[in-house]
This record gives sequence, structure tokens and C-alpha cells, in this order.
Amino acid sequence: MSIGLLIISHDGIGSTLLETASHMLGQCPLKAELLPASRDADPDAFLKKGMELVASLDEGDGVLILTDLYGSTPSNIAKRLLVNDNVRIVTGVSLPMLVRVLNYPHLKLDQLVQKAISGGRDGVFLVVKEDER
Repeated sequence: MSIGLLIISHDGIGSTLLETASHMLGQCPLKAELLPASRDADPDAFLKKGMELVASLDEGDGVLILTDLYGSTPSNIAKRLLVNDNVRIVTGVSLPMLVRVLNYPHLKLDQLVQKAISGGRDGVFLVVKEDER
């Protein structure tokens, strides 16, 4: 068994991130699904699909949900998927965050959450010219 990964995001953000990270790593080591939200998404249908995806992804070790923007429709729907103790949500999904998660597929759910958070946080840098150091 392993952790399931659900990316809930606006339109194609999640698919692009997952495709890119999987290409970088040569594969996607976690069972992963995408739930893209379009502008005209029906919230009830979106929630129902999210529940179905969480149920299909949870093989007993839990599901990590990554969303793009806290307070947005994907994040609000994800929050409604917190129906049991086997679901965790981390917002602000980015390529560094996702790569970090996919590099540690063997970790338990709460450990993987910490990797996601550190990947997002540690993946942000201010880049300056060499002579400005």
C-alpha cells in the first residue's frame, strides 16, 4: 500500500505540474489523480468527483491532496474532502513541492505532508546577479 495523491487545481495547472515532475523523475511513484476546476465547474458535481477520487486513491495509508490557491474553489472543495483521518491537504502546490513529495513515496502520510511543505518553502529563492552578493 502507499499514499494516494490528488491534485485539485485551476484548469491545467495540476496536469502540467504532474506531467513535468513525472518526466523529471522518470515516473510517478505514487498513485495520483487530477481534479481540474474550470470557471464554470458545478461545486456539487466537483465535490462528488473529489469524493470518488479520494475513495479510489485511499488504499489504507491515506491521501495527500495538493491544491493551488488557499481560499479558491479547488481549496474550498478539498477542505470538504476532510471526511476522515486519512486525508491531508497542503495548499500552494508548486513544482518543487511536488517533486519533493514524489521523491519520498515510502513515507507515512504526516511525514509526506512535512516534505510537501518543506519542498514548497525551500523551493523559493531570490536570484541575484553574481556581483550583487
